[in-house]
Amino acid sequence: MKRDINELVTKIRDLEAELEEKLIERRRDLQFKWTNNRAVFSREIETRQRKLKISARRFFANSGILEILTSPFIYAVTLPLILLDIFASIFQLVCFPVYGIRQVKRRDYVVFDRHRLAYLNVLQKINCTYCAYANGVLAYVQEIASRTEQYWCPIKHAARVKGAHRRYAAFLDYGDIESYPESLEAQRKALKDEPENP
Repeated sequence: MKRDINELVTKIRDLEAELEEKLIERRRDLQFKWTNNRAVFSREIETRQRKLKISARRFFANSGILEILTSPFIYAVTLPLILLDIFASIFQLVCFPVYGIRQVKRRDYVVFDRHRLAYLNVLQKINCTYCAYANGVLAYVQEIASRTEQYWCPIKHAARVKGAHRRYAAFLDYGDIESYPESLEAQRKALKDEPENP
Protein backbone atom coordinates (compact mmCIF):
# COMPACT_ATOMS: atom_id res chain seq x y z
CA MET A 1 0.00 0.00 0.00
CA LYS A 2 2.78 2.44 0.93
CA ARG A 3 4.52 1.70 -2.39
CA ASP A 4 1.28 2.53 -4.25
CA ILE A 5 1.05 5.84 -2.40
CA ASN A 6 4.69 6.66 -3.16
CA GLU A 7 4.10 5.87 -6.84
CA LEU A 8 1.08 8.19 -6.88
CA VAL A 9 3.13 10.95 -5.24
CA THR A 10 5.80 10.48 -7.91
CA LYS A 11 3.15 10.69 -10.65
CA ILE A 12 1.75 13.89 -9.11
CA ARG A 13 5.22 15.45 -9.06
CA ASP A 14 5.78 14.41 -12.68
CA LEU A 15 2.46 16.02 -13.64
CA GLU A 16 3.44 19.19 -11.76
CA ALA A 17 6.68 19.31 -13.77
CA GLU A 18 4.72 18.82 -17.00
CA LEU A 19 2.33 21.59 -15.97
CA GLU A 20 5.29 23.92 -15.35
CA GLU A 21 6.54 23.20 -18.89
CA LYS A 22 3.13 24.08 -20.30
CA LEU A 23 3.09 27.32 -18.27
CA ILE A 24 6.51 28.21 -19.68
CA GLU A 25 5.15 27.64 -23.21
CA ARG A 26 2.17 29.86 -22.38
CA ARG A 27 4.49 32.62 -21.19
CA ARG A 28 6.28 32.45 -24.53
CA ASP A 29 2.91 32.84 -26.27
CA LEU A 30 2.29 36.00 -24.21
CA GLN A 31 5.52 37.42 -25.63
CA PHE A 32 7.50 38.51 -22.64
CA LYS A 33 11.15 37.88 -21.94
CA TRP A 34 13.10 37.70 -18.70
CA THR A 35 15.58 40.55 -18.32
CA ASN A 36 17.35 41.17 -14.99
CA ASN A 37 14.82 38.89 -13.21
CA ARG A 38 11.91 40.89 -14.63
CA ALA A 39 9.29 40.00 -17.21
CA VAL A 40 9.60 42.56 -20.00
CA PHE A 41 7.16 43.04 -22.87
CA SER A 42 8.01 44.57 -26.22
CA ARG A 43 6.95 48.19 -26.83
CA GLU A 44 4.23 46.98 -29.18
CA ILE A 45 2.70 44.71 -26.51
CA GLU A 46 2.93 47.44 -23.86
CA THR A 47 1.17 49.88 -26.19
CA ARG A 48 -1.64 47.35 -26.73
CA GLN A 49 -1.86 46.82 -22.96
CA ARG A 50 -2.15 50.58 -22.28
CA LYS A 51 -5.06 50.81 -24.73
CA LEU A 52 -6.95 48.25 -22.62
CA LYS A 53 -6.46 50.14 -19.34
CA ILE A 54 -9.60 51.33 -17.59
CA SER A 55 -9.11 54.61 -15.72
CA ALA A 56 -9.08 54.42 -11.92
CA ARG A 57 -12.10 56.72 -11.78
CA ARG A 58 -14.13 54.53 -14.14
CA PHE A 59 -12.99 51.39 -12.31
CA PHE A 60 -14.13 52.89 -8.99
CA ALA A 61 -17.41 54.09 -10.50
CA ASN A 62 -18.13 50.64 -11.94
CA SER A 63 -17.49 48.93 -8.60
CA GLY A 64 -20.54 47.97 -6.64
CA ILE A 65 -21.28 49.77 -3.38
CA LEU A 66 -20.91 46.50 -1.45
CA GLU A 67 -17.47 45.92 -3.00
CA ILE A 68 -16.41 49.38 -1.89
CA LEU A 69 -17.83 48.90 1.62
CA THR A 70 -16.01 45.58 2.10
CA SER A 71 -12.58 46.94 1.12
CA PRO A 72 -11.69 48.10 4.67
CA PHE A 73 -12.21 44.53 5.86
CA ILE A 74 -9.79 43.25 3.24
CA TYR A 75 -7.08 45.78 4.06
CA ALA A 76 -7.57 45.41 7.83
CA VAL A 77 -5.75 42.08 7.54
CA THR A 78 -2.54 43.87 6.47
CA LEU A 79 -1.16 44.34 9.99
CA PRO A 80 -1.70 40.70 11.06
CA LEU A 81 -0.05 39.59 7.80
CA ILE A 82 2.97 41.80 8.44
CA LEU A 83 3.27 40.44 11.99
CA LEU A 84 2.93 36.84 10.72
CA ASP A 85 5.62 37.53 8.12
CA ILE A 86 7.99 38.95 10.75
CA PHE A 87 7.41 36.24 13.36
CA ALA A 88 7.66 33.37 10.85
CA SER A 89 10.94 34.82 9.54
CA ILE A 90 12.35 35.14 13.07
CA PHE A 91 11.12 31.63 13.94
CA GLN A 92 12.96 29.96 11.07
CA LEU A 93 16.03 32.15 11.57
CA VAL A 94 16.31 30.95 15.18
CA CYS A 95 15.04 27.36 14.94
CA PHE A 96 15.98 25.96 11.54
CA PRO A 97 19.75 26.13 12.06
CA VAL A 98 19.27 24.17 15.31
CA TYR A 99 17.24 21.49 13.48
CA GLY A 100 19.60 21.42 10.49
CA ILE A 101 16.80 22.50 8.15
CA ARG A 102 17.44 24.79 5.18
CA GLN A 103 15.64 28.12 5.56
CA VAL A 104 12.75 29.01 3.28
CA LYS A 105 13.60 31.77 0.83
CA ARG A 106 10.93 34.41 1.27
CA ARG A 107 11.59 35.87 -2.18
CA ASP A 108 10.42 32.59 -3.77
CA TYR A 109 6.96 33.13 -2.27
CA VAL A 110 6.43 36.88 -1.88
CA VAL A 111 6.65 38.19 -5.43
CA PHE A 112 5.73 41.68 -6.60
CA ASP A 113 5.51 42.13 -10.36
CA ARG A 114 1.90 42.60 -11.41
CA HIS A 115 2.12 46.34 -10.75
CA ARG A 116 4.25 46.55 -13.90
CA LEU A 117 1.39 45.48 -16.18
CA ALA A 118 0.45 48.44 -18.36
CA TYR A 119 -3.24 47.48 -18.57
CA LEU A 120 -3.84 47.91 -14.82
CA ASN A 121 -4.81 51.25 -13.30
CA VAL A 122 -3.47 52.50 -9.97
CA LEU A 123 -6.32 50.97 -7.91
CA GLN A 124 -5.89 47.60 -9.59
CA LYS A 125 -2.13 47.77 -9.00
CA ILE A 126 -2.68 48.46 -5.30
CA ASN A 127 -5.10 45.54 -5.10
CA CYS A 128 -2.68 43.24 -6.94
CA THR A 129 0.18 44.26 -4.66
CA TYR A 130 -1.92 43.52 -1.58
CA CYS A 131 -3.01 40.11 -2.91
CA ALA A 132 0.55 39.23 -3.93
CA TYR A 133 1.76 40.05 -0.43
CA ALA A 134 -1.10 38.29 1.39
CA ASN A 135 -0.97 35.07 -0.62
CA GLY A 136 2.82 35.11 -0.80
CA VAL A 137 3.17 35.44 2.98
CA LEU A 138 0.65 32.66 3.55
CA ALA A 139 2.48 30.34 1.12
CA TYR A 140 5.83 31.27 2.72
CA VAL A 141 4.51 30.55 6.21
CA GLN A 142 2.92 27.29 5.04
CA GLU A 143 6.30 26.14 3.73
CA ILE A 144 7.97 27.04 7.04
CA ALA A 145 5.21 25.22 8.93
CA SER A 146 5.40 22.16 6.65
CA ARG A 147 9.14 21.83 7.21
CA THR A 148 8.58 22.18 10.95
CA GLU A 149 5.82 19.57 10.85
CA GLN A 150 7.98 17.16 8.86
CA TYR A 151 10.73 17.54 11.44
CA TRP A 152 8.58 17.17 14.57
CA CYS A 153 5.38 15.34 13.66
CA PRO A 154 5.26 13.81 10.16
CA ILE A 155 2.02 11.91 10.81
CA LYS A 156 -1.15 12.19 8.72
CA HIS A 157 -4.46 13.00 10.38
CA ALA A 158 -7.18 10.36 10.62
CA ALA A 159 -9.59 12.69 8.81
CA ARG A 160 -8.95 13.87 5.25
CA VAL A 161 -7.27 17.29 5.19
CA LYS A 162 -8.15 19.75 2.43
CA GLY A 163 -5.38 21.91 1.04
CA ALA A 164 -2.59 19.84 2.61
CA HIS A 165 0.96 20.98 1.83
CA ARG A 166 3.15 19.10 -0.63
CA ARG A 167 5.06 17.17 2.06
CA TYR A 168 1.94 15.73 3.67
CA ALA A 169 1.47 12.77 1.27
CA ALA A 170 4.80 11.28 2.39
CA PHE A 171 3.96 11.47 6.10
CA LEU A 172 3.40 8.36 8.20
CA ASP A 173 -0.14 7.01 8.22
CA TYR A 174 -2.28 7.76 11.24
CA GLY A 175 -1.94 4.99 13.84
CA ASP A 176 1.02 3.22 12.17
CA ILE A 177 2.92 2.68 15.42
CA GLU A 178 5.17 0.00 13.91
CA SER A 179 6.82 2.43 11.50
CA TYR A 180 6.91 5.51 13.71
CA PRO A 181 10.47 5.62 15.12
CA GLU A 182 12.18 4.77 11.83
CA SER A 183 9.82 6.96 9.83
CA LEU A 184 10.46 9.99 12.04
CA GLU A 185 14.21 9.68 11.50
CA ALA A 186 13.74 9.04 7.77
CA GLN A 187 11.54 12.15 7.49
CA ARG A 188 14.13 14.28 9.26
CA LYS A 189 16.93 12.93 7.09
CA ALA A 190 14.91 13.55 3.91
CA LEU A 191 14.25 17.11 5.05
CA LYS A 192 17.93 17.77 5.76
CA ASP A 193 18.98 16.19 2.44
CA GLU A 194 16.33 17.99 0.40
CA PRO A 195 17.72 19.76 -2.67
CA GLU A 196 17.73 23.55 -2.85
CA ASN A 197 14.68 23.79 -5.15
CA PRO A 198 12.52 20.71 -4.60
